[in-house]
Amino acid sequence: MIDTAQLEKNLEALEGRIARACARAGRREADVQLVAVSKLHPPEVLRRAYACGIRHFGENYAQELRDKQAALADLPGIRWHAIGPVQTKNAKYIAKAAHVFHALEKLEIAAELSKRRTGEPLDCLVEVNVAREASKAGIDHGEVAAFVEQVRALPNLKVTGLMTMPPLTEDPEAARLPFRALHALGQRLGLRELSMGSTHDFEVAIEEGATLVRVGTALFGERPA
Repeated sequence: MIDTAQLEKNLEALEGRIARACARAGRREADVQLVAVSKLHPPEVLRRAYACGIRHFGENYAQELRDKQAALADLPGIRWHAIGPVQTKNAKYIAKAAHVFHALEKLEIAAELSKRRTGEPLDCLVEVNVAREASKAGIDHGEVAAFVEQVRALPNLKVTGLMTMPPLTEDPEAARLPFRALHALGQRLGLRELSMGSTHDFEVAIEEGATLVRVGTALFGERPA
């Protein structure tokens, strides 16, 4: 389990890489939010990350998010991002615990989140299958506008942006065109937030307009088995 000293070192290196990517793109660092992907890391590791200044945490599994949100409810200003797909039966956990949902792609999930959400609206990002990979989740880019309008008709949800997962390759540059396409789509639809980029390719994502980068391994190291 990673200690605070190593977390501080990793975070400093990560923030430096983000700053340099922003400089290359002529962007402000303040316009890029790091979401620390904490999947499978125990709550005590998240407490250490919080002590280092991290406030945004991303969880892939609805029930793990539910449990961590409860365990760390004493930490002021912590923000929870649900970044993985969710089944209808588990949408209630996202609706209660998350501040942002990054993987909205089905109207029935949107309806369930809307029904279960109380308080401030849940910020939602529509997942787009930019590369049209058969194995990937997400909506075809040609169907996004209509989907966004359907979701906007539901109470308690707010569509704030788009998310994509590019084809998995060893070369981060291979993600540039999908990221660029998502940026262009977001601009056409008037959606500012773009969730794209992970440990492997977040610098390319920033150069192409990402506002939310989901980074786990570069911060926490390898996930526990």
